[in-house]
Amino acid sequence: MENVSTGFILTIIAGLSTMIGTIPIFLKNKTDNIIISSLSFAAGVMLCVSLTDLLPESFSLIFKEKNMFLTIVYMLIFVNIGIIFTMLINRYFPGNVENKEKSNGLYRVGIISMLAIIFHNIPEGIATFMATTSNVSLGLSLAIAIALHNIPEGISISIPIYYATKNKFKAILYTLISGLSEPLGALLTYIFLSNFITDNVMGYLFSFIAGIMGYIAIFELLPTSKKYNNKFLTYLFFIIGMLFMYITHIIK
Repeated sequence: MENVSTGFILTIIAGLSTMIGTIPIFLKNKTDNIIISSLSFAAGVMLCVSLTDLLPESFSLIFKEKNMFLTIVYMLIFVNIGIIFTMLINRYFPGNVENKEKSNGLYRVGIISMLAIIFHNIPEGIATFMATTSNVSLGLSLAIAIALHNIPEGISISIPIYYATKNKFKAILYTLISGLSEPLGALLTYIFLSNFITDNVMGYLFSFIAGIMGYIAIFELLPTSKKYNNKFLTYLFFIIGMLFMYITHIIK
């Protein structure tokens, strides 16, 4: 592979941009409105990523080797596997979104968001690394777009973790772990996976991740935001999050 070092550098930069999402935890005036706007914004981003990025990409990759009917069937199967996977995490992870103690719900949302974003970032790291090794300009444009939408993903982890634990270090650490999964994807590709990753495999993976992120947006982030009793702010920032992600999708 050519441009290997450039590929690693770009995936590291794109992954670490997640850390920009920790900035709100350093604001002096910390109110419920910050939680509401951050969670709703992140929900809009995640849902838009699923609908306008992951699912169309999944379709195009699977459709290369399958007919229309089988493509849709495989997508539905892996989307539902992603949803069931997330529901199982919800079932066995301590705390519940219906719990009256908001900190429990927030902490769980932060952890589940971190896991979802790790699953999301690894294939992004794979895609960025492989694109860069074949065409640096393509890899650069992809890394910029990914860096932009990694920022609100960092918010979706750091804000709930911080407000649940009042621990900045823990919020930063969990966000950093999710960000480092992007260069991990590049490293796995370089060492093990370059000969095994097919279009179909990536397509299945993107559908799986779309199921996870869509579920988290609708059944975790939004319900948790609504618990703070400001529907206007909830839906406003949900729409802003979707618009923001749509713009980065156009750039990409």
